[in-house]
Amino acid sequence: MDIRYEAFCFADPLFFDEQRETGEPADDFAAELPPAGAGWTTGTRGIWRVLHPRGVELPDQGWKIHVSAGMDNAGRVLAAVHEYCVGHRISYKHLRSRAILLARNSKYAPRDGSGKLITIYPTDNNELARVLEELSEELRGEHGAYILSDLRYGEGPLYTRYGGFTERWVEHNGNRVLAIRKPDGTLVPDRREPTFSLPDWVNIPICLDKSLAARKASDPAEFPYRVTSSLHFSNGGGVYLAEREADGETVVLKEARPHAGLDRALVDAVARLRREHEVLVRLAGIPGVPDVHERFTVWEHHYLAMERMPGTSLGNWLALNYPLTRRDSTEADLHAYRDRALAVLAEVERIVGDLHGRGIVFGDLHALNILVDEDDQVALIDFEMAADVESGERPALGAPGFRAPADRHGFDIDRHAMAALRLWIFLPLSTLLELAPAKLRGAAEFVERRFALPAGYADELVDVLGPRTTPMPPASTHTELAEDRPDWSLVRKQIAEAVLATATPERTDRLFPGDIEQFRVGGACFGVGAAGVLHALDVAGAGRFPEHEQWLLDAVRREPPTRPGFYDGSHGIAYVLENFGHHKAATALLTASRQLVEQTTDHALEGGLAGIGLTQLHFAVSRGDNEFGRQALSTAVRLGEGLETAAPPGKFARAGLLSGWTGPALLFIRLFERTGERAWLAFADQALQRDLEECVLADDASLQVRDGERRTLPYAGIGSAGILMVAEQLVRHEPGATVGESLPGLRESCRGEFVIHPGLLYGRCGLATALSFGADPAPRIREAIDLHLARLAWHAVPFRGGLAFPGNQLLRLSMDVTTGGAGILLALSALLDGKEVLPFLGRTPSPHTSGH
Repeated sequence: MDIRYEAFCFADPLFFDEQRETGEPADDFAAELPPAGAGWTTGTRGIWRVLHPRGVELPDQGWKIHVSAGMDNAGRVLAAVHEYCVGHRISYKHLRSRAILLARNSKYAPRDGSGKLITIYPTDNNELARVLEELSEELRGEHGAYILSDLRYGEGPLYTRYGGFTERWVEHNGNRVLAIRKPDGTLVPDRREPTFSLPDWVNIPICLDKSLAARKASDPAEFPYRVTSSLHFSNGGGVYLAEREADGETVVLKEARPHAGLDRALVDAVARLRREHEVLVRLAGIPGVPDVHERFTVWEHHYLAMERMPGTSLGNWLALNYPLTRRDSTEADLHAYRDRALAVLAEVERIVGDLHGRGIVFGDLHALNILVDEDDQVALIDFEMAADVESGERPALGAPGFRAPADRHGFDIDRHAMAALRLWIFLPLSTLLELAPAKLRGAAEFVERRFALPAGYADELVDVLGPRTTPMPPASTHTELAEDRPDWSLVRKQIAEAVLATATPERTDRLFPGDIEQFRVGGACFGVGAAGVLHALDVAGAGRFPEHEQWLLDAVRREPPTRPGFYDGSHGIAYVLENFGHHKAATALLTASRQLVEQTTDHALEGGLAGIGLTQLHFAVSRGDNEFGRQALSTAVRLGEGLETAAPPGKFARAGLLSGWTGPALLFIRLFERTGERAWLAFADQALQRDLEECVLADDASLQVRDGERRTLPYAGIGSAGILMVAEQLVRHEPGATVGESLPGLRESCRGEFVIHPGLLYGRCGLATALSFGADPAPRIREAIDLHLARLAWHAVPFRGGLAFPGNQLLRLSMDVTTGGAGILLALSALLDGKEVLPFLGRTPSPHTSGH
């Protein structure tokens, strides 16, 4: 699970969103502050409220001051800083509400932003020194989470780092990141990591000498353990493997940071660590529960040392063994898995029962807190949510899909999670049930039938997991997709209706809700923003929507894209605007991004040269403009040169349509179709071979992209399905291409019955569409496509008279191309009508015309 998503679930129960004001005066920080006065400008920038004195010129970069605070003293700290900055005419910004502060200090919030309530912008080092000295006196005794990216000043809540004051961007490792400028004018990344660092050309101001010395002195010289690896990080601290210096024994070290990693009850990581220690002492001797060694403090961080339990998480165990992700699983395979799974569940129930026998509610039972070893022996880990049953406490944190509803208390909290586990181990869609609880009965009956589980298995799950107050609503469980022969025109109409029902033209940051990436790259872009959604609606025949097109035009004028890519920046937006007839706006976008294109070295389709080159080629054709054609050729040449010097495959996957060399291969194929020069096909073959180097052959003869040591990916965005789509197109032009040998394995990777997400680029629809790209799909391929379409009913959620689908992690609904409803519309249009599934990518090659 990607822990970034949890922080975007606070604001809305249906959609990912940034935390915003609740509307209550007690939540709004600005309501508590006196007006700055006529000499000030005040505005908002995302989650921040910005105050700037008129006439004061700030540098583009320099030493900034961050002020940390907790939930209990934030108002007091902000009032003091506001009075000081207004009185001294110093520019600053602060978080807009307490709800935002909680979200940024929560356990799963990004660590680099933890603790920051206020940012102050001194105009020079002299003002920096004065502000630090004077404010440290004003805030003496105040507390807050340690800001990991900064250097701490004194003992209070003031921190400082060198960085950008104004937004500038540079490409780094294929991503657009905030930048600062070196003395020679070169833009380099403004490093915002959870550790203090200093650009090599910047000197520490004299006022920070003592702070730097104190930081060095705080590094523990006599730490009693030697850390050998990290297992997990959260905003509350890390979890590490370590060797005890005294005897070399391997232990697990859990770290907790004061005032950080808050849960919804405002309990911090240190309090939870103390609770975990007390519980483990009480549970000593239970098989499957780690022994606790000691709890200790080094500097300001707290640690718990405990026994290392063998095995991998139950989530990894399922990924390795689950038969429905494999092609052609037999009934014997399903029954063998069923028997193993039931034995593992029995072990978990045995340990939970032992906990209950000692009066302890575990409180956080889910697949990542259960370890399974090679002999299927089980252990429980992570007891920070555990509590004495007599306390009546309910866990303030919990895993989606496993956490108990508010009407469960005591041991029933664990019983609910155990039932969720009994469903999840046979159909890992438990998270979806929080969005659509009416799907419970259908999911339970499916697992009982598909795995030949004991009669009554489904009823027992529904009895525990279903609501206790009102019966499960039967009407909303049925959708058109559940029919044996769905009316696909109606299905597409319903998906479009759901997409349109979510439009928020009154917002300036996004038009349609989608993946959390829209808050990083902007809500106008093609992949996760408005441009892609409007394109999909048009392609699917749902129509054009001038008011939403105007929102897109206004958005790019208001905040021009800072990335040039197709899926994440200006070229994808320009493509859509051009197709909609907004030619001047499209031209302006491409013109404004020329410098960004020149700086781009990323090869990929998502944000790099492949998407840029394909857009240039599209404009050359649509406008009959040879200048765009020359630009496309130049871009392709750059890609060809980069292919010759491409880095070898790394540990984690990039291969596939969006991030790998498959995107450049698509450009090379389209250039061949345009020019007739067969050298481009050789480049395409070479590029696809580069991505195939990241693939591994599984024991079911499927060829998938390797991601780390255990995981493989079949998806279109990153994975084998994207490679398959483009490889099929290459082989039509060049039957003897080397990649042709890999086509059977790539096709097999797309045939699994279970796919956790429904979407186009990271889910089921991408696999189905990739299978359709073959010139004459075999009967088993057609059957696999039909099964993928039928299984869309698993994820379809009735929404305002239409059909919506969950996005990444299944935590919230999404309407975008990459993860949500718009991408599913495009897939259905490709599968049922033969249209391009994505720009530049369709089953039927463009007609060849010689010359350029």
